[in-house]
Amino acid sequence: MSQSYAGQNLKYLRKLKGLTQEEFANKLQIKRSLLGAYEEERAEPRIDVLEMISDQFGITLDELLRRDLSESNVSYLSRRRQQKLGAESNQIHFVPMKAAAGYLAGYADEEFIDELNTFTLPMLGSGHYRAFEIIGDSMLPTPTGSIIVGQKVESLDDVKQDAACIVVSRSEGIVYKRLSRNPKAKSKVTLISDNPAYQPYSVNAEDILEMWQAQMVITKVAQQLRWDVGQLANLVTNLQEQVSTMKKRMN
Repeated sequence: MSQSYAGQNLKYLRKLKGLTQEEFANKLQIKRSLLGAYEEERAEPRIDVLEMISDQFGITLDELLRRDLSESNVSYLSRRRQQKLGAESNQIHFVPMKAAAGYLAGYADEEFIDELNTFTLPMLGSGHYRAFEIIGDSMLPTPTGSIIVGQKVESLDDVKQDAACIVVSRSEGIVYKRLSRNPKAKSKVTLISDNPAYQPYSVNAEDILEMWQAQMVITKVAQQLRWDVGQLANLVTNLQEQVSTMKKRMN
């Protein structure tokens, strides 16, 4: 029996479309787990699924079953692949809060990252970006549920003092804070909330896995907060007290 390329071709075509397994399975009207079994070649795709894919991509069943499409010279696939590669630098992978635990385990795993949904923002310049959903009120007035779009920072030395960042660390997980560094204690990084009700705290620099300096904040209109004068006065007073305390510790 000749080799069937159906499973690996399904995976190739899905990635060519920029779809997650969940999204592609929904289009094919099958369960995600079944699509996973097809892609991992633990099961042979049903003929009705193959026919649907054949119609969607304009290729024959024979090509789908007997040809490695990733190495094919089929003009349609070549154009699609070039389009995807050309847009790769503009793709922003989105990490929702429900994927936070998986991200901590797979942040360096290309397969995990590839499964995340992506979007683009034309106003951003060249660079490596990622988007994270934040939950909680520690960074008010940025409301809970906001999406923080950050640019990858390779070194702590490249982060401006008090810059807002998504910090991924072994000890704290994924947090959105402002970073402060004391030249006398380079092994520590102080994480500061915009909401003065939350006290600053320190993490070991060596525990930080990734840093994404905030470039944009995306929120729903209904989430935007309004502050009265009394609230602002209290926030300023609390912030001044925290700054004074930090200066005393540094001295």
